[in-house]
Amino acid sequence: MASTLTPPDSPPAEPPPAPKAKSAARPGDKIFLGLSRGSGILLLVVMASIAIFLTVRASAALADNEGNFFTTFDWDPSGNPPVFGIAVLLYGTVISSVIAMLIAVPIAVGIALFISHYAPRKLAAPLAYVVDLLAAVPSIIYGIWGALVLVPYLDGLNSWLDEYLGWTLIFEKTEIGPARNLFTVGILLAIMILPIVTSVSREVFLQVPKMNEEAALALGATRWEVIRLSVLPFGRSGVISASMLGLGRALGETMAVATVLSPNFLLSFHLLDAGGGTFAQNIAAKFDEANEYGRDALIASGLVLFVLTLLVNGAARLIIARRKEYSGANA
Repeated sequence: MASTLTPPDSPPAEPPPAPKAKSAARPGDKIFLGLSRGSGILLLVVMASIAIFLTVRASAALADNEGNFFTTFDWDPSGNPPVFGIAVLLYGTVISSVIAMLIAVPIAVGIALFISHYAPRKLAAPLAYVVDLLAAVPSIIYGIWGALVLVPYLDGLNSWLDEYLGWTLIFEKTEIGPARNLFTVGILLAIMILPIVTSVSREVFLQVPKMNEEAALALGATRWEVIRLSVLPFGRSGVISASMLGLGRALGETMAVATVLSPNFLLSFHLLDAGGGTFAQNIAAKFDEANEYGRDALIASGLVLFVLTLLVNGAARLIIARRKEYSGANA
């Protein structure tokens, strides 16, 4: 009778290895973490300090102001009683910045697309260098060029706009004089922010994954369809960020606007008439001649510009965060 063979007893299973203790962070990581965290906290402290300083100095001026700070057209903080308001300054700042954005952003995106996807490599590199170089030109140089070159040459454009688009009232010219108006300021600001928006947009467009573009080309898409379906969706958040950087410079530009604009405190919807003003230009023009109370009034207008800039950048960040298609993840 065959004997039944029994397998030898198998060795007992070994217990799973105990998880290793998490290695301690290296000293370099701790130092870098501390520096990064400290830098973020320092930035918040600086912003809060600026806000507190502006608020304290502005409250001292607003307490004695006999006019409505938001609707008064006059600026006479040295009068008896003091009367001043920001209606003209707020209007001029917003209008000139909007004109600059309407002109600069489409042109900047077009230049960025040309450099990144259309121009030959031998042409793209020098053109990108020239654009970056224009971003480093001081604002006073732009202002001198605008006063000596741009203002005289815009007289013809102003006359043409008045003749053919004067019926819109916006481009109706009711006064005779040089083109030292908000429309000229908007064009000058557009030229100034154009390199910034172009440079940032170009770098974003160059980060588009090549696989996306090559897949679209393999399916028979034209170059414009590749840009429309792959490049622009990927780069929208970058274009918005670049536009906000340009808008921040346009809102706070001082010397170029002060050189070109012929300021007054008359609010006019005729953009071709000389006059108007902006927050930064008014502060630069009146700070030296103002007394202590007048400087507090100028600081109050600076507080409005500070809040306006924060609101614009906050709105841009909110748009990017709420619209997932503005990120490149779905491109």
